[in-house]
Amino acid sequence: MSNSSFLKQPKSVWAVAFACVIAFMGIGLVDPILKPIAEQLHASPSQVSLLFTSYMAVIGVAMLITGAVSSRIGAKRTLLIGLAIIVVFSALAGASNSIGMIVAFRAGWGLGNALFIATALATIVNSAAGSVAEAIILYEAALGVGIAAGPLVGGELGTISWRGPFFGVAVLMTIALAATAFLLPASPPEARRTSIVEPLKALRHRSLATVAITALLYNFGFFTLLAFTPFPLAMSARQIGLIFFGWGLCLAFTSVFVAPRLQRRFGTLPVAMTVLLLFSADLAVMGLFAHHKAVLAIGVVVAGLFLGINNTLITEAVMSAAPVERGTASAAYSFVRFSGGAVAPWLAGKLGEEFNIQLPFYVGAFAVLLAVGVLATGWKPLAHLRVPTNHSEVEAEALTVADA
Repeated sequence: MSNSSFLKQPKSVWAVAFACVIAFMGIGLVDPILKPIAEQLHASPSQVSLLFTSYMAVIGVAMLITGAVSSRIGAKRTLLIGLAIIVVFSALAGASNSIGMIVAFRAGWGLGNALFIATALATIVNSAAGSVAEAIILYEAALGVGIAAGPLVGGELGTISWRGPFFGVAVLMTIALAATAFLLPASPPEARRTSIVEPLKALRHRSLATVAITALLYNFGFFTLLAFTPFPLAMSARQIGLIFFGWGLCLAFTSVFVAPRLQRRFGTLPVAMTVLLLFSADLAVMGLFAHHKAVLAIGVVVAGLFLGINNTLITEAVMSAAPVERGTASAAYSFVRFSGGAVAPWLAGKLGEEFNIQLPFYVGAFAVLLAVGVLATGWKPLAHLRVPTNHSEVEAEALTVADA
């Protein structure tokens, strides 16, 4: 694969790739402004953490319908509707004057993101010049840049105002919306229409349900890290943005480059279980030294290394955990993971308010430890996942669901 052929893509592909970068900035973008929002709107940590809860809960539920929507109206229309929703609700969030309004508009943002990410990968693969492998690498690069850039952009715009990151996303997504509308060719509806009950039926398979519950449990640790840590850090928006920028870089790097290599050498389940144990230990150390900002900052960055590996491997395991279509398995997994795990940000904030700043990290560490136990129960049903796999569209789809 030459760099020249890789970079010579149709303008439509670059438009969607740019939109991918902005879409995947969605989670980390708000981290640096959580504390300023709490201070200026007189909100508690648990109230501000609802920005994550509403966003992820809606994404989880919406994943049940995205396949049905895109199969009926086509990929381009689904992309455009998703982008338009993000533009509207991110702008409304920036214009809000109460924490309740921001939480509500953040939920709308989650709906738009779900519609967009459900079709972005397939659109790039179908429109790109060159091989499928080149298209996937381009997609993964856009995903990685978005994850890493979110906290950095949020931190810089947050130094102006907590409203800055919301308005920034609205402007950038408007550009992406216009470029996608004009440059991406129309796409017809799929021949086979997907039903919204198919993902729920897929959860009858024990192997799929096991992986989904594992992800739900480690989400408690993940969202404790993401939604609660900025409060005990008590730093400026720029400082927190830089810390989570380091987290995002580590997550993106290990997702794309480290996870596949470890998987090919040691197998999916052994690596995933080991990494979950390491993440649990990381959270426990953060809890033990919750009053030491340097330890918290280092713990956040190190967690990115573990989460990047785990997100990719666990989610790729979903794709082959049950005899159902990948899209159906992905939707079922996302529904359980996001809808069930959405309570974690609020719970972490509440525990920190009612008890002490150490307890949320201990609870997160214990939940991740439980995830290891649940995954261990699927050792025999999921034995096939130890077979080495090549870099594929399955892996890229796993990255999408993992890091959405």
